[in-house]
Amino acid sequence: MTRGRTRGARRTASRAVAVGAGGLLLAVGLPATAAVAAPGGAGCDNRNNNTYDKLLECMTLEGVVEHMEAFQKIADNSTDPVYPGTRAAGTDGYADSVEYVADLLEDAGYQVTRTPVEITFNFPAELRQLTPVAADYETGVFTGSGSGTVEGNVIPVDINLEGDRASTSGCEAADFAALDFSGDSDIALVQRGTCFFGTKAYYAEEAGAEAVVIFNQGNSPDREGLVVADATSVDEPIPGAPGPVTHGIPVVGASFADGVALAQEGSTAYVDVLPAETRTDYNVIAELPGKNPGNVVMAGAHLDSVIEGPGINDNGSGSAALLETALLMGNTKPENTLRFAWWAGEEQGLLGSAAYVEGLSQDERDRIALYMNYDMVGSPNYVFMVYDADESTYPAPVPVPEGSEALEDLYEGYYTLIGEPYDDAEYSGRSDYEAFILNGIPSGGLFTGAEVIKTEEQAAIWGGTAGEQFDPCYHEACDTIENYDAHALEVNGDLIAFAMLTFAYSTESVNGVPGKPVPGRPMTLPEPAGPEGTFPEGGGGAAHHHDA
Repeated sequence: MTRGRTRGARRTASRAVAVGAGGLLLAVGLPATAAVAAPGGAGCDNRNNNTYDKLLECMTLEGVVEHMEAFQKIADNSTDPVYPGTRAAGTDGYADSVEYVADLLEDAGYQVTRTPVEITFNFPAELRQLTPVAADYETGVFTGSGSGTVEGNVIPVDINLEGDRASTSGCEAADFAALDFSGDSDIALVQRGTCFFGTKAYYAEEAGAEAVVIFNQGNSPDREGLVVADATSVDEPIPGAPGPVTHGIPVVGASFADGVALAQEGSTAYVDVLPAETRTDYNVIAELPGKNPGNVVMAGAHLDSVIEGPGINDNGSGSAALLETALLMGNTKPENTLRFAWWAGEEQGLLGSAAYVEGLSQDERDRIALYMNYDMVGSPNYVFMVYDADESTYPAPVPVPEGSEALEDLYEGYYTLIGEPYDDAEYSGRSDYEAFILNGIPSGGLFTGAEVIKTEEQAAIWGGTAGEQFDPCYHEACDTIENYDAHALEVNGDLIAFAMLTFAYSTESVNGVPGKPVPGRPMTLPEPAGPEGTFPEGGGGAAHHHDA
């Protein structure tokens, strides 16, 4: 496929960055050189972009946005009978996204494989209040939900609708002990907060509920709307449910306002969830052999959207930046083997990445030197964030593999070099790097924010609008081609390319495997300036998929 386009001149200057065979050379930042007009698209696509100057010259905002526009068009053209207009797992929109990415990579000379992933496809659900008012409510099916039709009493479970609305609703079996779920059609109404969604559904089912409605917490503007997420994970230890669970009863979501309405005395409701289907989607894995086949540098981004919309920031931004990087590096002859991945079913609970890592032999896992994750890198009300591998801001709730700190240092050194402030995001494992870190593979990544509200302090540092979400269209139909910030996307696109080229030649700073300097003019990263410290709690707004 010919990718004929004229790439515009770069808005940012070429980066002066120094990396040696032994890893990062930390020094005082050198001034950036003057911007150089990028060559035409054909020149960039066909030449060996094996130096920082050449690769960053060709890594343009226009090139990344072209792929995002293609994802938008794929969603627009999707005539999926159940969820048109999206690129969600199990839909035609996702299948067409796979073909778009895979075709470009094959034409660029990569060894491309499509690895199958079984996903659970949920049909639209119904949630209707019958008394004391009659109303239809927007809803959706939680991953791990059972199916069925339930019409009966709504029973609130330890909810808090006033004041700070702090909630541990449904997080313990004791929350249900004094409630009567002995009827044939009882609907447990639980509030978001504190524990995993799966824990709430698990205890509701154990108590005898025939359906569960989980409504949003309502304690902040980002927790007002409809909540639909993954209910397969539970807080441990729960006897008999140590890991991922599925539920035999319907589990659906609601907004805070609709939860308040359903909590009225004498409330009855109707919940209907059709049986789910098991469908097969595909990860796209593209490999470029290096001189060292036993040292694999890997980066990934999830390709699927939520059912509500086309998912252009979440995660067309990460997918597009990674794709453009791969295409521009297709003619390089790297020291280490490069592997790029576009994951299926992330929005359903990290399914594609988990299936991929589980399917590798131990020897194949040991070959992976590092993994870099890019999930939402162009949020319209952005904050630049780096996964906090050194735990300088947040204690990590998951093991941090040795060597991950070197990835954080690289990202932070780059931001420091170009004068961009950054902050830490909790090293939580709540995106596609989870399976890698659980297998001891050094990992890191970038994030620009989702549903968390930007503070006045953050707006003073990064610009944007205080009091609004980092991504006002997070998991909404408005996550379209209009939903990104050009500056954030351009900076992070450059950084994604920079990181891949750096580790293509040496991972010694990460895993001790000797390499070679990146060809061309040597460049230097300064000592990282340090995070701004604007997230005193809450994990830096890190994307989450399992917790309440």
